[in-house]
Amino acid sequence: MKRLVNTFTFPADFVWGVATSAFQIEGAAAADGKGQSIWDDFCKIPGAIADHSNGDIACDHYHRLEPDLDLIASLGVDAYRFSVSWPRICPQGTGSWNESGMAFYEKLVDGLLSRGIQPYLTLNHWDLPAALQAKGGWANRDTVQHFVDYGLQVAKHLGDRVTSITTHNEPWVMATLGHQTGEFAPGVKSRKVAMQVSHHLLLSHGLTLQALRAQGTRSQLGIVLNLAPVVPATDSPADQALARLKDGKLVRWYMDSLFKQHYPQDVLDFLGSDAPVMQDNDLQAIATPMDFLGINYYSRKVESADNSWQVQDGGLDCTDMGWEIYPEGITELLLRLQRDYRLPPVYVTENGAAFKDVLFNGKVHDSQRIDFIARHIEAIGIALQAGVDIRGFMLWSLLDNFEWASGYEKRFGIIHVDYKSQQRTLKDSALWYRDYLLGVRDRRNQKRRA
Repeated sequence: MKRLVNTFTFPADFVWGVATSAFQIEGAAAADGKGQSIWDDFCKIPGAIADHSNGDIACDHYHRLEPDLDLIASLGVDAYRFSVSWPRICPQGTGSWNESGMAFYEKLVDGLLSRGIQPYLTLNHWDLPAALQAKGGWANRDTVQHFVDYGLQVAKHLGDRVTSITTHNEPWVMATLGHQTGEFAPGVKSRKVAMQVSHHLLLSHGLTLQALRAQGTRSQLGIVLNLAPVVPATDSPADQALARLKDGKLVRWYMDSLFKQHYPQDVLDFLGSDAPVMQDNDLQAIATPMDFLGINYYSRKVESADNSWQVQDGGLDCTDMGWEIYPEGITELLLRLQRDYRLPPVYVTENGAAFKDVLFNGKVHDSQRIDFIARHIEAIGIALQAGVDIRGFMLWSLLDNFEWASGYEKRFGIIHVDYKSQQRTLKDSALWYRDYLLGVRDRRNQKRRA
């Protein structure tokens, strides 16, 4: 089994962390005045979740905050990336604010800081208040302003203490899987709606950055995108054309609008009447400068016009999600983005893998995950050496959790969760990451003493 072989030393101020999201771990679905989210509703649709589960309890993180914070601290990480549940602090999505819900996040942030861990906050990790969905959700332009107001309220309470604020996590997922294929909440199946949603998400991002800066928020501000190299399966014109189009929809749609103030023309031509309706100055707002860009990477995309390419071709390894293990892809992606755009500082905000972990005699021997993490850290180091301004790495995920439409069948965590007893067990990968970070810390101290 391969381990980290790159002798490159990451910068002393490089940030090492772990990541989660609210709906996947918090549970307490109706506790202390929390409102319902679109994922609460989606879980009630027969067949929507693979194991017919829901997020009502999940990892019960809401009630187990202090011991979970101790677990995070035991890993020796610099940072913890988490999300705020919009319906927990504003049950209807607008109007009255729930002080009990906000108190949870105050306690979370203060608990991190007291343990020497930097809080990296995400405003939207997919759990839109159901009350707003009833009014059209992200397809309704009014939701843009509601999100700005929500972001301002969170920043008033926490902006003086959190290191960064991310507006949205993976808008492509919310738009495409949530509103075109219907695989994710809210389960809409309309390409036209999906593209309008993508525009409103991006617009709300830009307007929220402007509002937070006007309010004097000191946190670093940005967005997190799920990106990947998109390559043709063969040299055939059909495969190349398909890969170009898919790259346009996944990468250039978001990167061009954020950094070049336009949507890619080839994608607009493909969409025709399904292209989003825009108003004057929308694109200027979307392209509001950011302090950082977060990138989530799990695998590359290989496009075959006849659907003949499979991950198993050539004996390639894959994760329990069926995703090809291709660490070289993050190097390729970062170098491409560096070439094509004027990037702000970059954080790899998610990277990790699901495997069929087994808890036996109080241990989980997940050597595949260790290998996956080590190889991806190495690939990030190569991109950094090549000149990409990468500032940090957030491992996905801290805990096994509710994996969206897969329910609890897929385990991404470096900490095993027994969902019946809520017992946490550090997997071998958690111990490996802890030891790796101990080495990082030793090297930092040696540099300081030199």
